[in-house]
Amino acid sequence: MGMDDDAREYHRQDPPGKIEIATTKPTNTQRDLSLAYSPGVAAPCLDIADEPGDAFQYTAKGNLVGVVSNGSAVLGLGDIGAQASKPVMEGKGVLFKRFADIDVFDIELDLDTADEIVDAVAPMEPTFGGINLEDIKSPECFEIERRLGEQMDIPVFHDDQHGTAIISGAALLNACEIADKELEDLNIVFSGAGASAIATARFYLSLGATKSNITMCDSSGIITTSRSDEINEFKQEFARDVPEGSLADAVAGADVFVGLSVGGIVSQEMVQSMNDNPIIFAMANPDPEITYDDAKSARDDDVIMATGRSDYPNMVNNVLGFPFIFRGALDVRATDINEEMKRAAAMALAELARQDVPDAVVKAYGDQPLQFGPDYVIPKPLDPRVLFEVAPAVAQAAVDSGVARTEIDIESYTETLEARLGKSREMMRIVLNKAKSDPKRVALAEGTDEKMIRAAYQLEEEGIAEPVLLGDEGEITRIADQLGLSFEPEVVDPQAQSLDEYADRLHELRRRKGITRGEAADLVERDTNYLGSVMVEMGDADAMLTGLTHHYPSALRPPLQVIGTAEDANYAAGVYLLTFKNRVVFCADTTVNQNPDADVLAEVTKHTAELARSFNVEPRAAMLSYSNFGSVRNEGTAKIRDAVDQLHSDSTVDFPVDGEMQADTAVVEDIVDSTYDFSDLNGPANVLIFPNLEAGNIVYKLLQRLGGAEAIGPMLVGMDKPIHVLQRGDEVKDIVNLAGVAVVDAQNQ
Repeated sequence: MGMDDDAREYHRQDPPGKIEIATTKPTNTQRDLSLAYSPGVAAPCLDIADEPGDAFQYTAKGNLVGVVSNGSAVLGLGDIGAQASKPVMEGKGVLFKRFADIDVFDIELDLDTADEIVDAVAPMEPTFGGINLEDIKSPECFEIERRLGEQMDIPVFHDDQHGTAIISGAALLNACEIADKELEDLNIVFSGAGASAIATARFYLSLGATKSNITMCDSSGIITTSRSDEINEFKQEFARDVPEGSLADAVAGADVFVGLSVGGIVSQEMVQSMNDNPIIFAMANPDPEITYDDAKSARDDDVIMATGRSDYPNMVNNVLGFPFIFRGALDVRATDINEEMKRAAAMALAELARQDVPDAVVKAYGDQPLQFGPDYVIPKPLDPRVLFEVAPAVAQAAVDSGVARTEIDIESYTETLEARLGKSREMMRIVLNKAKSDPKRVALAEGTDEKMIRAAYQLEEEGIAEPVLLGDEGEITRIADQLGLSFEPEVVDPQAQSLDEYADRLHELRRRKGITRGEAADLVERDTNYLGSVMVEMGDADAMLTGLTHHYPSALRPPLQVIGTAEDANYAAGVYLLTFKNRVVFCADTTVNQNPDADVLAEVTKHTAELARSFNVEPRAAMLSYSNFGSVRNEGTAKIRDAVDQLHSDSTVDFPVDGEMQADTAVVEDIVDSTYDFSDLNGPANVLIFPNLEAGNIVYKLLQRLGGAEAIGPMLVGMDKPIHVLQRGDEVKDIVNLAGVAVVDAQNQ
């Protein structure tokens, strides 16, 4: 089955299409329905009648965009009509939702003229927070966007014009830096003179290009002033008083080629005629004006190449723009998407491309290297950081330029954006903000590992912690330079520094456990887990992370031997925080204690509740089993009841805890309220204590893989000093997150 047949099957699977309407409020009871519709709905209606701006509080208007098209210029398909364009417009809605959590109504209009479309769309203003015009042919699209922008008090944005302009503009800013060229000096040639080309040329001028340096070509060649009678007013804007000529004539001596035309019209000879280190954006789809391989092999110097294809580096993809531009505009209730907001989006994208790329993004693109340079001048569409960089930049530009109806605090706004991408981001932001308030020294035991070095860079750059890398300093420096990380991390190199005091201390701690002074010296020199543990024990570091390249038990053994458990603890335990769309649960123990008795279960519950509070979550703990409150009596359920009795009689326990109970009893409030109203739980449990390691490990992985939960952890509780053991193969973000948890632990201690 080919791609076309796959696509047909994808779209016609029941239910047909790609979108649906979902309710966002409860509709389970008669009272719910009375609030949603009659008679309760009257109250917000009357408020909006008195104050129209209240529509943003009471309705979905503030998160709703209309994607409007007549299907007259569908990419790669041409004028296929309104009805045939509907799958494309539904797809646009999918992208809005997937990348920026924006809802969409797609509106296909069987209309041809600018007057008809303007007259149809302008009255829809009460419905939408913004309008995205899509696949409307030139030159009508210019007039439609201009007139709707003048008539409507919400943003109107024609993505075919401005999307390519903004994304390629970001690429151009970075290409200039790499090629060591000034934007104002660039000779820029355009192949194509449609809506996208004209909007892109205008945007490059907004970024700093010089108009007299821009040459635009259409199918007849260079657009010159001598052709004024045969070209429309939009082409005339870029007509030059130069001799007529072909595209090849225009390209000779150019610094930049911008292709928004048709495939295969640029030869290697034309590329060879360009200036040193040329910049080539061949963005015709599906076939670029010249292929990536042909352009790169045409010359010996650096060719910075971008296309509209995903199988080549530097894909100019509009999805990097419109979802996040609208997100920022909607969130400040902007009346327009102006030039300042577009420039802010391009500059934010350009800056993001210069940053270290998360492991998840690298994996999503086949583990190909992604590092700022000729083959990486714009971020990848699946990079979640685009939302946090572009939307705030656009929102702030809207405020600064006077088109916003509300103001925002950028720091708190970024946190709300993170919550849109998942509860785990929201929870980690709480911890990372606490960490930033008082960063602590965190020893990273596997300091020569690339991920540890990248994590150290992020920790230092974002002010989360003061990282200390343990390992060969020369190797660490080499890897950091290779990664393009411009920082000088603190390094403790066992082969280059005296470790006598650490060997002495390890010997003192373990001499009655069979460790000689010589063996202690060998351990701190050879095993950074022992070195890091002693550093933390002696106060030379506040916390330690390890486990990235070790099995969990072997990584945990040194800190347990050197640091041990806290004064009020006899046991350590591993906890995972699982986040769902609207709730979080802490699962313990998932990594350490195989078959805990009642004492262990009680202690682990207290430690986990304390951890929950560090995430600003008030704990409600459930001790889980396969029975409910004595319905099954055996040795396994008895130890859980004993643990509950211990906690109920412990005067230091200031949170609700109960059990033994089945998992659904713990998390479904109606079951407790209707059948077990005597329970101490005053709501669904958010701390789940499992009867053994096997159960805990199985359940958290099932919830993660089948239940759609995002996992943070494992977080080690009960230790005397902050120590956390990573899982083998964790990503950089996991290291950064656990380092943040470790810093907060150290602050609390």
